[in-house]
Amino acid sequence: MFNRLFCIAALALALASTAFAQTSDADAPATKADIDKYLEVTHANSMAKQMMQSMAKPMHQMMHEQYLKDQDKLPPDFEEHMNKVMDEMLQNMPFDEMMQAMEPAYEKHFTRGDMQALTAFYSTPTGQKILNQMPAIMAEAMQQMMPILQRYTAQMQERMRTEFAKASKPATNSN
Repeated sequence: MFNRLFCIAALALALASTAFAQTSDADAPATKADIDKYLEVTHANSMAKQMMQSMAKPMHQMMHEQYLKDQDKLPPDFEEHMNKVMDEMLQNMPFDEMMQAMEPAYEKHFTRGDMQALTAFYSTPTGQKILNQMPAIMAEAMQQMMPILQRYTAQMQERMRTEFAKASKPATNSN
């Protein structure tokens, strides 16, 4: 009877320690391996490349609008040249290096359990749909936001000019 009771207590203790180990493991900081798996499942590298490609069109549009404003001061092939330069810069962006640079932030803010849950979600059909649709969503959103961003940027520039003008006016002597 005592042996049977001892075996049950030992089994309960073993199960409890396994559950505790799993809990503490999930609460541990995310590891490089956890993050690499998450980035792989989310296709982070190729997604970043697709996002850059989708941003190229609005960036070309912005370049075109700027060119139209200054075309009398620029050579006729300037816009074409700048579009090629921009495309080359986007294609040569160091995505692998950027992904590695992100890892410490993930390690700092997420636990192993968080990364496992995220990886599990993005492995589902819904998670994959989000990932597949994100470049198109971002391109459309960027196109819709561009006029607002341009308007706000123009307002910021005007405000800065006004502030500089106020600050640089010579002080008048009130005597």
